[in-house]
Parts: sequence; structure tokens; C-alpha cells
Amino acid sequence: MNELIQRKNSIRRKPLILEWARQVGKTYILQEFWKSYFKNVAYINFQDYKWNIGLIFKEDLDPIRIISEIKILTWVNIVPNDTLIIFDEIQEEPRALTSLKYFCENAPEYCVVAAWSLLWLSLHHWASFPVGKVDSLNMSPMDFEEFLWANWKKDMVEYLKKWDLNKSAFDWELYDLFKKYVFIWWMPEVVNDWILYQDVNSVNKIQTNIIENYKKDFDKHTDTKDMAIRIREVFNNIIPQFAKENTKFFYWTIRTWARAKDYELAIEWLIDAGIVKKVYNVQIWNRIPLSAHVNFQNFKLYLLDIWLVRNIAEISYKTIMDSEEIFSTFNWLITEQFVLQQLSNHKLYYWTSVHNEVDFITQIDDRIIPIEVKSWLNLQSKSLKAFREMCKPEVSVRFSLQKTKYEDWLLELTLYKCFLFDSIISKI
Repeated sequence: MNELIQRKNSIRRKPLILEWARQVGKTYILQEFWKSYFKNVAYINFQDYKWNIGLIFKEDLDPIRIISEIKILTWVNIVPNDTLIIFDEIQEEPRALTSLKYFCENAPEYCVVAAWSLLWLSLHHWASFPVGKVDSLNMSPMDFEEFLWANWKKDMVEYLKKWDLNKSAFDWELYDLFKKYVFIWWMPEVVNDWILYQDVNSVNKIQTNIIENYKKDFDKHTDTKDMAIRIREVFNNIIPQFAKENTKFFYWTIRTWARAKDYELAIEWLIDAGIVKKVYNVQIWNRIPLSAHVNFQNFKLYLLDIWLVRNIAEISYKTIMDSEEIFSTFNWLITEQFVLQQLSNHKLYYWTSVHNEVDFITQIDDRIIPIEVKSWLNLQSKSLKAFREMCKPEVSVRFSLQKTKYEDWLLELTLYKCFLFDSIISKI
């Protein structure tokens, strides 16, 4: 919301595209935006075919003519700066996307925001993308801190940030909510359903439907049946890759004969759609910027979030809530995935040597920070120590379920206090 407000008030305002995967709450946040900061809204959803709204964009792309016709269709008096124009699911109408260029050049007084669900999926079909004429804003999934807000724990979060990050009175409740978050995850619809009804079966049903919709998109937004099959094969192979504890993604685990050239486009499709994340290996660990030392041949693939992992792997709610060893048994499936999502505002890599692997490495300003992710039981940090001996970073981080503390060179950060990462690192 803060980003939207800043763009509304900017003297260099351009049409804005709000983007990410399905069901992250893009439409909801735009509706809340207009209710709070505009007198009215002209809302167009290009998946709603009752209006033939796409016909408006078949002629010239003069924004004044387009606005005049939208006024008639929506019965909304569109006033510059007072009316928010929302083009939802704009990927369904390529020329509507192209029209944003002309809104930028010829009608900047109008506030236009577009949203699409599947980033770039059909870009190769589009005649023209308005490069330099639009701003983009990624709407990230709900992280654990936001999940706590949704569960009325914002005061607790603020207290921990300002005062006692080791307040033991909160630990049991945080740990309980953390395990529920692993099951429920970040979809606003799912979180809302859980808060209202506490129904495990209902959550499972909503999540399964979302996964099935993802799979339908494999067919809907690809040129050939063969490409859809390859996308599905990569998607289904990510969890088996984790189970093998591989130091990188191996194509031959999809099919024996598979090579990079056979599945590269399928992987990029999933990344562009926001369903999969790629984490690259870095070969030189003690020089900045890290981005200059990426080994593009070696990488790992992670799913969008834990609930995809949890649902596909069929890890039950009872298993998550009752077993203290859940994070040991499913360490790579759950804890690494969790940390990756919580640190989504940082560019993450990983490092390997002959006998060692550091789960993640990031760069904050001019500091290189290695990050290890451990389960409840296994707290050995041989790889982290090996990295420290070679690189000598100022601070190393280990996420686990142990109490948060900082001793000498190691920041031990409890998984369910991950939202403290940035504030603690800035003080060390």
C-alpha cells in the first residue's frame, strides 16, 4: 500500500503494473487502495466477458477515446486524479497492455493500474510491450510476520523488534503459529478461511484447487502440448530433487536422457509464472559483488512456497503439529524453503566446495553473509565453519529452532523469529 501511495503522489507517475502469481491478493489491495485514496474507481476485468470490453482496444489506442467508452460501459465518471482506473488480468488483452504507453505519453493525469497473474506467460504473443512507459511492482507472498499480523499478533512483533527478542513467554505461541503457517502458508484466501473456521479440510481443498489451476495454466499458456508436458515434468520433479539432497538441479532425474536444452524453457516458464524460484551457485565467495561470480550452470529450484511443498508431498496437518521431528525429517523440504521465502527481499545464492555446502549466501551492502539452515536436532555447522575459515565474514547466520543469540561470529536465529533478521544484522 505504501508503494502504491508513493506512485500516486509522484510527479513522474506512469501507469503501474502489479504482478506476481495467482491469488496473492492483487485485486484486493487495489480495491482497498481506491477506497482509501480515490473518490471513485473504473474497474475492468479482462476475464469478464459479459461486456466485450476488448473491442474498445481493437481500434486506435487514443486514451481519451478509450476513457470515453469505459465511462459508458461502467457508468463511472472518470475524473483525472480522483478516479482510479484498474485493468485487471490485463494479460488477456494484449492491446490493452500496449495502450499503457499512450496513457503515459498523452494522458498522465489519469491514474491507471494494471494487474496480471502470470508474469510474461504469453509475452511472445504480444505485439508490443510499453518498455519505459510503465512502472512495475511485485506483490510478494504473505510472509510470517504478515501472517502474525493476520492473527492479531502485530503488537507482539513490534515488541520483539524494539525490546526483548528472546522473550520466552512468547516462544510457545510463536512456535505454534509457525507450524500452522507451514500448513496454511500465505494465500490470503486460505489464511482468512483458517482464521474464520479453523477447518483443515477446507484449507486443503482450497490449496488443492489452486494447484490444479496452476496445472491447467501449463496447457492454457503454452504453444504446444510437448512444452506443457515438460513444464509439468519439471514441476513434479522438484520435490524428488530435494529428497536426494542434491547439490544442484540434475536434468537426468526428470528423464534419463534429459539435457539442459530439453527443459531450460520449461524452467524459465515456471520462474516467469512465479511458481518456481532459481537459486544459483557462486564460485568465488570472498569478493563482491556476488552477482559477478555466479555459476549459471549450477542452480537449485525451489517451489513458490511451503504450502505447495506441503500439499504436493502430502504432509498432513497432524504430522506438522504433533511431531517435534517434522523439521528434521523434512528439513530440506520445509526449513530451507521457509527461509528462502522469508528473505525474499534479499538476493540469495548458495556455495559448495568438495565436501561442504552453505545453504544460502547473500550480500548486504559490502558484507557477504553466509546462512545455514538447520533442523531441530542437527546443529552441526561444518560447512559454515569451513566457509568462515576461507572467507572470514564479519557474521554468519544459522537458522534453527534454538533460542536466538549472538556469540562471537555466529548469529543463531530462531526460525519463527525470522522477521528480526534485517534489524539484527543492521546492528551487528
